[in-house]
Amino acid sequence: MSLKNYLTFALLTITCLQLQAKDYRTSLFGIHSDGITLNTRSIQYAIDFISQNGGGRLVFNVGRYLTGSVHLKSNVTLHLEEGAVLLGSLNPWDYDKKVWTAIVFAHDQQNIGITGQGVIDGRGRYIARNIVDMIHKGLIKDLFRQDRPEAETRPVLAYIRNCENVNIKGVTMQNSSSWVQIYDQCKNVAIDSITVDSKAYWNNDGIDIVDCDGVTITNSFIDSDDDGICLKSHDASKVCKNILVRNCTIRSSANGIKFGTASYGGFSNVKIYNVKIFDTYRSAVTLQAVDGGFVENVIVDSLKAYNTGNAIFLRIGERVKGKKGRMENISISNMYVEVPATKPDAGYEYEGPIEDMPRNISPSGIVGMPDAIITNVTLKNIEIKMPGGGNPMYAKIGLDELDKVPEKPTFYPEFSMFDELPAWGLYLRHAKDIKISNLTLSCEKKDYRTAIVADDVHGATFEGIKVTQTGSKNYIHTHKSTGIVQKK
Repeated sequence: MSLKNYLTFALLTITCLQLQAKDYRTSLFGIHSDGITLNTRSIQYAIDFISQNGGGRLVFNVGRYLTGSVHLKSNVTLHLEEGAVLLGSLNPWDYDKKVWTAIVFAHDQQNIGITGQGVIDGRGRYIARNIVDMIHKGLIKDLFRQDRPEAETRPVLAYIRNCENVNIKGVTMQNSSSWVQIYDQCKNVAIDSITVDSKAYWNNDGIDIVDCDGVTITNSFIDSDDDGICLKSHDASKVCKNILVRNCTIRSSANGIKFGTASYGGFSNVKIYNVKIFDTYRSAVTLQAVDGGFVENVIVDSLKAYNTGNAIFLRIGERVKGKKGRMENISISNMYVEVPATKPDAGYEYEGPIEDMPRNISPSGIVGMPDAIITNVTLKNIEIKMPGGGNPMYAKIGLDELDKVPEKPTFYPEFSMFDELPAWGLYLRHAKDIKISNLTLSCEKKDYRTAIVADDVHGATFEGIKVTQTGSKNYIHTHKSTGIVQKK
């Protein structure tokens, strides 16, 4: 079955199940909307009751519903009407921890959902502050790295694991103290028309999809201080596959769309269409295989990014010795990106880190390792506008000293990880079977570097390349490479 048919069938299954649902008002269960009364036990009783009696929707009317951790059960949907706010408790002891800490849990359930025009508000800055206080008192044990609690200690808004037929639609998720929402080893997940507004604390990934099979993320707006949409593979025996992202707008103080940290298993059959990214600190799109897993069969089409730190970053690494990744069959087309000279997320709360400055703006990158080559990448109909102005007095890497660029196989993978690079537009290293056509690279100010550098690249075709501010007639420099073909 094709990805399109598979996902359509899954969505129809979820919709049919919802049409059979019965509505239960929160008032029936003594659930209070005053924002003061702690409703955890009442909400949990309501969920259990509805699940045991054929399923349905627990409907929250206008009001503020204070709660700690609740656990969704099969055939139950939390429906938040406009004006309804599910409010996270500020008391750390009101939350359960099952690997993660969360407001809404679901484990091993089927046919569940969170829908409506209401809000889940984690009040992340304040609950995180109280967790820090408990850590200092010795009441909560935590590594407390970088002067903050571990991500698993802070409540996420929703942690859904090993569930099937999950529907998240219409709601606003805001102010998480950690990742916003996690879907882990789930099957048939439909996320549609949601808003994520989460810049309240560190590690606020907008949406995390972990080792899932059959996920659609459509028509949604995500504003997060960490990666916007992040695919992960935590289990070496699992694959994150059959994923569709379409018609979304993303802002992030990290990456717009990212997958590969973690990448212990793999990623296969991922399609990303018609996405807009803005004011994003790191890459618009970054694909990574750095923990021994693989990335294969990925299509990115019709993506526009304004004021983002980098356009494209593809990377194979070896963060665990002896476990090399694999990346192949990647297609990126119809893409427009504007990269500024200044920090793209300046002025936002919890900005991306201030890197060593001054430095030259990094190019897009396709960077494997000498013994783990990125294979079969197509870039087509792409325009990238760079600021230029590269200064050789900062930290120049000359074209005659490309071997000085470090490999850094164990480093955390980001586009700026290599410090200074010898290209201003596109840097390719340890790659083969690369096809680039109708690529336009321009820079606002003259840059001393070459537009494109290909180092240890074998079998690459460049056709219809338009470059401004090259400093020479040749837009590409090759090193230790073979089979490089340049066509007009």
